[in-house]
Amino acid sequence: MTKSLSGWLLALTLCLPVATGLAQTREDARLITATQVLSELRNTPDQNVPAWLMERAYGVAVIPDVIKGAFVFGGRYGKGVMTVRDQAGRFGNPIFLTLTGGSVGWQIGGQSTDVVLVFATRRSVENFGRGKFTLGATASVAAGPVGRAGEAAGGKDAEVYAYSRNRGLFVGVALDGTALTVDNGTNRAFYGNEATTDNILGGKMRTNSESVRRFIAEVAASLPGGPGTTGPSNPPPVVTPTAPSAPTTAPAPAGAQAFPLEDSKPGSEPR
Repeated sequence: MTKSLSGWLLALTLCLPVATGLAQTREDARLITATQVLSELRNTPDQNVPAWLMERAYGVAVIPDVIKGAFVFGGRYGKGVMTVRDQAGRFGNPIFLTLTGGSVGWQIGGQSTDVVLVFATRRSVENFGRGKFTLGATASVAAGPVGRAGEAAGGKDAEVYAYSRNRGLFVGVALDGTALTVDNGTNRAFYGNEATTDNILGGKMRTNSESVRRFIAEVAASLPGGPGTTGPSNPPPVVTPTAPSAPTTAPAPAGAQAFPLEDSKPGSEPR
C-alpha cells in the first residue's frame, strides 16, 4: 500500500512540469498567432492600420480567430492579447484578454475572424485596466481607417478603432456592445500568481518569453520609423519603475517611441 501511494505521488510530481509546459505553450501559441496577424497586415500596405494612427496608439489589442459563439445567439467569442505603452512610451508586456458578445461583421457562417483594436486615448486604456470593458459603452468605438492615406471618416473622436479580417479582407468595423475582459487565469498561468492587471500594465511583471519579444517587436514595426521586415527587431520591453510618477532620464533604446500626447481629436490624420 505504501509503495503504491509513493508511486502515485511520484507520478503526479513528474506530471506537474509537463502540465505547466503545456499551459505555457497555449499562451505562447496565442502570442505567436497574434504576431502573425500583425505581420501579415503590415506587409499589405493597402489594407493595414495607418501608421499615423498607430503612432497615436496608447494600446493595441489583437484577438485572432474570433468565432461565432453557439452559447449566445449572434454573439462572438475569442481570446487575444493587448500591449499598452508605458511611461517612457514603449509597448510593454502583453496582457491576455477575452472578447465576447456583439457582431464583428464580415463573418460568414462559422468562419473565424481576426480582430485588431487600436486604443487612441489614455482613458480607454485605463478603463480596460479596471477589468471589463464594453465597446460603445465604456468607450466610443468606430470602424478604423485602412491603408496609407486612410481617414477615420465619421469617427475622428472615437477612443477605440476596430478592424476585422475575414477571408483575407481587412476592413474597419463597428463593434458596439462587444466586451473585453481581462483573462486573469491565463495571465497568472503565464506570469505567475502576482500577475494582476495593475502589475502587468504597470510594467512590474518580467518574462523572458521569445513569443512576447516577437509580439512587441511586431507592434513596434508598425509604427512610423519602425524596423522593416528585414530590419533589426525591437528590444524586449523595459519594465516601468515601481513608482509610476517618477521621471525617467534613461535614454530610450532603438525602436522605442515617445509617449503620445493626448489628442483633442484622437485618430485624425495630422496635417
